[in-house]
Amino acid sequence: MYNPFDNVIHTIKKASDILGYENNESEFLEYPERIILVSLPIKMDDGTERIFSGYRVQHSTLRGPAKGGIRYHQDVCIDEVKALAAWMSFKCAVANIPYGGAKGGITVNPAKLSKTELERLTRKFTEMIYPVIGPNKDIPAPDVNTNGEIMAWIMDEYSRLAGERTPAVVTGKPLPLGGSLGRLESTGAGVMLNTKYICEKTGIPLKGARIAIQGMGNVGSISARLLKEQGAKIVAVSTVLGGFYKESGLDIEAILDYQNTKDRLLKGYNEKNLVRISNAELLEMPVDILIPCALENQINKENAENIKAKIIIEGANGPVTNEADAVLDSKGIIVVPDILANSGGVIVSYFEWVQNLQNYYWEVEDVNNKLELKIQGLSMMSMRRQRKKAFL
Repeated sequence: MYNPFDNVIHTIKKASDILGYENNESEFLEYPERIILVSLPIKMDDGTERIFSGYRVQHSTLRGPAKGGIRYHQDVCIDEVKALAAWMSFKCAVANIPYGGAKGGITVNPAKLSKTELERLTRKFTEMIYPVIGPNKDIPAPDVNTNGEIMAWIMDEYSRLAGERTPAVVTGKPLPLGGSLGRLESTGAGVMLNTKYICEKTGIPLKGARIAIQGMGNVGSISARLLKEQGAKIVAVSTVLGGFYKESGLDIEAILDYQNTKDRLLKGYNEKNLVRISNAELLEMPVDILIPCALENQINKENAENIKAKIIIEGANGPVTNEADAVLDSKGIIVVPDILANSGGVIVSYFEWVQNLQNYYWEVEDVNNKLELKIQGLSMMSMRRQRKKAFL
């Protein structure tokens, strides 16, 4: 059975071997600094009480306060949260921002809770992890099935417990509460920029490139819009309900409008010459670029041989397993890893945190320019390392 934390351990050991580290030099990375498991008794709207399980894992604070999102999903478990926290440590290090890594989650299907139940759950979770989070300790952010409103509840509850307004305790907040312009689009913008730069390196023109995107949540939908604006042809997209394919390219503007006005999962969406496909079929399509923006373990030993894309951009965290990575490498498929590909979100989260601490806020052009310069610098650094590796 797939265990995401086993995937992390394997990656750490493999990287350590490549870098020539001794076991005692890297072994500490295999163990989170702190694991918090909490029980959350919540009174439901019908008067009954249910108990939910919550988690916060702080993998490392060597580089600064821990940073990482909180996800609400029925499959959240401790090994998943441990893996995501470790990935955040590496992502912040790759992005060269002064954070360590953390992650949190609650085992719950938020679609089955009312808004008031969801708020009570969020506030209780904040109360339970209050001693270990804070602007200089651990700064949560949105993740799967969480958003700016949930971050606002966390900030409000933390501020109530602290006895003072504390906007820097979370990022991804609504603008009136200290959120940053450009934050909502930042992860998708980072995916677009990394796609642009890898295309430049490989000589594949982004204009006209055939792209398939798995997952049309915040990251996938914004990536689709921005890549379409760059001239790419988005031929396939999907949600948890399934996907759509169109040889001549999908009408991304119409899809986004449908999501915003009718249904986020695109149930009932249609356009001329549309072909309905499964998520599995989307992953195996003959495209130039595949961007998985759903959950981890999407490209694995079962389907890796069938992947036909030339480039994979990991918009999600851990969508390619170690077994699959080896197969893709043997096939000559380039994988831009999640710790670089989707780092735009944590980079702009860092910008938001800085603005909160300074109580001075930037224009959206400043945020976008700083993000582009950061991603461009990381891309150039990666290219220099590849050239050095080829020379050696």
